[in-house]
Amino acid sequence: MEEEKKEHEHHEHEHHKKNNLTEKIRENPWILTTFVLGILAVILVGTTVLGGFTGNISADSAGTKIMDFYNTMGVKGLTLESVTEVSGLYQVNLIYDGDVIPVYMTKDGKNLIPGSAISPLEPTSSDTNTETEVPKSDKPKVELYVFTYCPYGLQMEKAILPAINLLNSKIDFRIRQIGAMHGEYEKIEAERQLCVEKEYPDKFLNYILAFAEDTAIGSCNGDATCLTPKLNALYVQLGIDASKINSCMTADGEKLYNAEVSNANTNDVSGSPTLMINGVVASASRSPEGIKGVICSAFNTVPSECSQTLSTEQASAGFGAGTGSGSSSASC
Repeated sequence: MEEEKKEHEHHEHEHHKKNNLTEKIRENPWILTTFVLGILAVILVGTTVLGGFTGNISADSAGTKIMDFYNTMGVKGLTLESVTEVSGLYQVNLIYDGDVIPVYMTKDGKNLIPGSAISPLEPTSSDTNTETEVPKSDKPKVELYVFTYCPYGLQMEKAILPAINLLNSKIDFRIRQIGAMHGEYEKIEAERQLCVEKEYPDKFLNYILAFAEDTAIGSCNGDATCLTPKLNALYVQLGIDASKINSCMTADGEKLYNAEVSNANTNDVSGSPTLMINGVVASASRSPEGIKGVICSAFNTVPSECSQTLSTEQASAGFGAGTGSGSSSASC
């Protein structure tokens, strides 16, 4: 009887600890980073915890098994957004309380890059410049700097385009490339976008939106075999000649890309997204209305279009249409 009582008390104590941990994480999201690192540290020394991390594992398997393990630990409110390949690593994007928390692992599941899961929890400036008051002009120059596969760059592109389409020729707008931080496939896409802009300027923004909203493209993780038919379908949809874009990439892609990287370096831009208006870093919520308001504040004479109200919903991060929530200052 006494042994049964002790066993019951032990189970109650463990249950209480599990619930208490979940509550603490909910109240203090920064605890999740320590928790994530702690759990993955267990994985490193105990490969059977997630059903056996031996040999290289698939991206889907890595994400699924990690989520299964968190569930067994009683962590609530944690979801898996995506798993991508980044410079030979798996980037497992977890969502907690509206924030995306990337965790980086080697493909064999045996090694963790410790610092990578910490910094995204703290909102960071999208650029190293010190934000100052945006100067006014008759025709504001609006530049959005991005990495083509950065989830927050994609988020900002989806949010800004309704404002750009509204203001149209009243502003001088351009999407600028920073470089490639996620791998060679990001550089290739940057070159592709520069060539679409060069060969089909009137269809460029349509391509940007279609690319950003296409979850099928995002699921390819830059793999050419997977990506090519999806891009060809996108070209047909938009009336773009694939051979013309491919020829441009072969002849001019590298030159166009290098010019963009040089421009980003000259302007000391390294974070995606970075919004610059009239040469100054500007801050805006990632909703069409929020961005429209910031741009409209940069006019000497505010045009009538600025009186129109756009959506106040924040665009979703990463590939896919729809709205989302979370920090408006997260960046790659």
